[in-house]
Amino acid sequence: MHTHHTLLLLLHCQLAMASSSCAAAMAMSLFMAACSLAAPGNFHQDFDITWGDGRAKILNNGELLTLSLDRTSGSGFQSKNEYLFGKIDMQIKLVPGNSAGTVTAYYLSSLGPTHDEIDFEFLGNLSGDPYTLHTNVFTQGKGDREMQFKLWFDPTKDFHTYSVLWNPRHVIFMVDGTPIRDFKNLESRGIAFPKNQAMRIYSSLWNADDWATRGGLVKTDWSKAPFVAAYKGFNADACARGSPKYCDSTKSGWWNQELDLTSQARMKWVQKNFMIYHYCNDAKRFPQGLPPECSIA
Repeated sequence: MHTHHTLLLLLHCQLAMASSSCAAAMAMSLFMAACSLAAPGNFHQDFDITWGDGRAKILNNGELLTLSLDRTSGSGFQSKNEYLFGKIDMQIKLVPGNSAGTVTAYYLSSLGPTHDEIDFEFLGNLSGDPYTLHTNVFTQGKGDREMQFKLWFDPTKDFHTYSVLWNPRHVIFMVDGTPIRDFKNLESRGIAFPKNQAMRIYSSLWNADDWATRGGLVKTDWSKAPFVAAYKGFNADACARGSPKYCDSTKSGWWNQELDLTSQARMKWVQKNFMIYHYCNDAKRFPQGLPPECSIA
């Protein structure tokens, strides 16, 4: 747990206990419920396995989680908490070898037809061919903001950290600390931004060979099953189930974080060398005109 967060929590607890005011104690209780302080994750404590009939497993005293896929079923899990703004990190080791047809999805989402969503999806491929990293942002139920990348490393050889930095100004996608995409708050220009709906973290491993690899031309080779993806190192420096004002009061570094010039240069390098699709460059897909954010620098 970060030292400044620990000190802040202790200070507030001491004040609440010293006060004879029931209202003050109640306010402190709400504060503690709203703020999820950064701490190394434990999958038993932080997540529920939601489907897969035993194909998802929590191992090593909660330090490791694996998802598996076979011809019968995939598997998935979700966070116990919902988050409204924060920095979310997860280390993932993707399905090795011939993973064509499989999708490993890792995302934040609220519920309902007007949901918000922040997506990482890893589209498998034939042995030796790179994965495709598919990203998307939904606001009030509307997506169609896909950006896709080839990674600059083999994501099946070791664990790599995939992060979302989500604050009132930005949704920033990061890989091993390198930003690859920045979805900015442009509400002043009439463009919706995810800021009012708390989201859970979800992940699943499933078969999507009707579209995932080369548009569905390459099918899943079930002789290679079970396919397994592994997770560790979850960390949420984020606000859970509470008002964003409580997040602000913690003075967390991510609350006002922007990309500095060095980070902007790193993101441009990734987008120049490894981006393979950007929805703003696909005029054929939007015959009525590109989405409005595409015209804003």
